[in-house]
Amino acid sequence: MINKNFDVLVIGELNVDLILNQIASFPSVGKEILTKKMDLTLGSSSAIFACNLSVLNTKVTFLGRVGEDMFGEYVIKALQKKGVDTSFIIKDIEHKTGATVVLNYGNDRAMVTHPGAMENLSIKDITMEKLNSARHLHLSSPFLQPKIKSDIVEIFRMAKEAGLTTSLDTQWDPEEKWDLDLQKLLPHVDVFLPNEQEIQKLTKTKSVENAIEMLRTFTKNPIIVKKGENGSTLFSDGRIINGETYLNDNVIDAIGAGDSFDAGCIYKYVHGYSLEDCQKFGNLMGALNTTGIGGTGAFYSFKEIEKKIQSITKVI
Repeated sequence: MINKNFDVLVIGELNVDLILNQIASFPSVGKEILTKKMDLTLGSSSAIFACNLSVLNTKVTFLGRVGEDMFGEYVIKALQKKGVDTSFIIKDIEHKTGATVVLNYGNDRAMVTHPGAMENLSIKDITMEKLNSARHLHLSSPFLQPKIKSDIVEIFRMAKEAGLTTSLDTQWDPEEKWDLDLQKLLPHVDVFLPNEQEIQKLTKTKSVENAIEMLRTFTKNPIIVKKGENGSTLFSDGRIINGETYLNDNVIDAIGAGDSFDAGCIYKYVHGYSLEDCQKFGNLMGALNTTGIGGTGAFYSFKEIEKKIQSITKVI
């Protein structure tokens, strides 16, 4: 019998976020402006998911690439601080760690990302030994990882062959090509976690309902569509369930709310709860995310999460 040391193996991108707040205006070419507030945080959808899932009493390991530099060390230490195993993370001596500069201006935001080492993670780095170390595979942001995207169907096929359950969050495609072969991919994905815009872009349809109608021609696996402050909708076994919506009256930062939804959902999923419970807890963790800075700022310990949940309001 294979010893499964971890509940979840996360395969994904790694980068830091340099967040600039209280900016008087967006910068113009040839001019300099000032920002009143700056924060350096752990970035990347995959890392935020892994950290917050780990805080939710789940054994998580991460497979990704960073540069052999100060940002790479920062990323590894940040993951370790949240209890994530980093033994599978590869230090790339030829490329720098990815970084995103986030400019927050009122309710608007602009971002510039240097992918760096994350672009070089490939199927060659994913061995059966690593897959066999976990019970569940979560993969995020294939559009930021071209070598992963090109072999994504085979990666999920390998995971299913190894007996893992699987989940996928595609995130946004910066090039807006949306060229994933969902017909071949989704039959190997046990839980698909797009948001409203992503699922429509991926299927080239005009509504979530039309997108689901198309996807149901080749997969019957659960799809949970994230809808921001409007919660989420679960499509499973012919059912359409709009989950309970939760609001935080003191929003600090919405960065990573979707990743925290994923963490809450997969936490329940790998511990054997119903899909409705997964969806409900995902909605709750997405709302909780907005009470802290960055994607992981609201997730310190399971006990702290239980306390903070009391301040979250359920909207019927």
